[in-house]
Amino acid sequence: MINKLVLGPVLGIESDTLYTVTFVTDKLATTATVECGGNVTSATLIGEIYSGLVWRVALEITIQGQQVAYQVVSDGVIMSDASGNVNWYFYVAGQNSQPKIAYGSCNGFSDYKLMTSIDQPYKLWHEMAEQHAKAPFSLLLLGGDQVYADSIWTKINLLKAWNELGITEKIKRKATKEMRAQIDKFFSELYVDRWNKQPISSMLASIPSIMMWDDHDIIDGWGSYPEALQNCDVYKAIFTAAKKHFGLLQIRGQNHNTALLAPIKDHFTMAVKYRGYNILALDNRSQRTLKHVMSKQQWAEISHYLQQVCISGDLLVMSAVPVVYRDFSFAESIVDTTPWEEELTDDLKDHWRAKEHEGERLKLIMRLLDNAALRKAKTVILSGDVHVGCLGIIRDLRHSQATSIHQVVSSGIVHPAPTYLQWLGVLAVTNDDLEYLEETRLITTDILKPHGSNKYIRARNFVTLQEGSDAKLWVNWFCEGKDKPAFPLQ
Repeated sequence: MINKLVLGPVLGIESDTLYTVTFVTDKLATTATVECGGNVTSATLIGEIYSGLVWRVALEITIQGQQVAYQVVSDGVIMSDASGNVNWYFYVAGQNSQPKIAYGSCNGFSDYKLMTSIDQPYKLWHEMAEQHAKAPFSLLLLGGDQVYADSIWTKINLLKAWNELGITEKIKRKATKEMRAQIDKFFSELYVDRWNKQPISSMLASIPSIMMWDDHDIIDGWGSYPEALQNCDVYKAIFTAAKKHFGLLQIRGQNHNTALLAPIKDHFTMAVKYRGYNILALDNRSQRTLKHVMSKQQWAEISHYLQQVCISGDLLVMSAVPVVYRDFSFAESIVDTTPWEEELTDDLKDHWRAKEHEGERLKLIMRLLDNAALRKAKTVILSGDVHVGCLGIIRDLRHSQATSIHQVVSSGIVHPAPTYLQWLGVLAVTNDDLEYLEETRLITTDILKPHGSNKYIRARNFVTLQEGSDAKLWVNWFCEGKDKPAFPLQ
């Protein structure tokens, strides 16, 4: 007898040897286990969503250089995923081999019209699946917008009616019990619908992943709204539901073996050590306001990590919104003097280069430069959000030994790139001039052109990262179209 899982399995990783399996069963299930490598491990019930019960299993995997098979069993019955699969496999890289890593973001559509205009919405996931079959990935990093909650305003009638009110009335209204229940149901069904799609489902079950959210995992522009609106009862209800589902399905519970997340606090920033890589995933949404991106508490923990913990090996920093990108200050100054300021604020203030966040952005850059000088190894920022691919660099020439930090932007794996006219509009009100970060002009940021493409990759894409025999970290963008962008990071 075989029963179907409501969602999953979703494979995670928390160290070189600690893997997790998370899945959702119906609410009648009383027990669950994972059979892996001849061992049976009991699952822990970590929560409940509208669609079912959420279970988590931690697996200590010590074998290397081979595929590992696993099954999910609930109440003595073998479970299948939505496509009928009952056996899943993941690859553990060998001790002397360099792990192959995939990075992607923006796994969905911000508008229903966009979804219906794409002939093959999951084409890049199919590309990843084909690559995985030929030369398996050992790690999947997903840098934000793993689901798109934008349809919440049209699918929930109570929210649709609330959204048609004036801002003063919106702030006064309370989130009713029925509204909260509908919001909770919406997020549950959103994850079940999106993550059960193939080949997304197979990739999440076959490549251990680390995820960090961005605004669309909550609502578009979260954290960049006026304070009164951001803190109103209805917005709080939406955030509470989004946080619950993110914590259960993307972070996979509170019992999480990471440096900055034990137990879950007011933010989800996490650090994982994997095969010589230090992976720091920044939570730039939980505590974001128009005044700051991260709280003092989160900054203190990040600073301690960079000064005391992350002292050797390469560093991969996940920042959903690019730290190095085009300058929106001209557009921001225009909007600040127009009647449309309130409507457009969240779009412009969402960038690291917004005037309110410039100081915090510089703080992040300086912390990373200090850490890079300490480790004397590679630092790579992985970003998404902007629906194009590109390559940034931060250079520090203050000392005899120059320090460089690269930034790889990959966006989106599903969301379409801006149209030609939309991109012309972006170019018209922004610039990517060489930026000087302090008065000596010895610290700069710039946008580089990857080999084999234009400076900006205006096509859907994901990237792979793997260190070559030349000790360079090779970044390859896989995108729609004929271009094959690549760049070796020193």
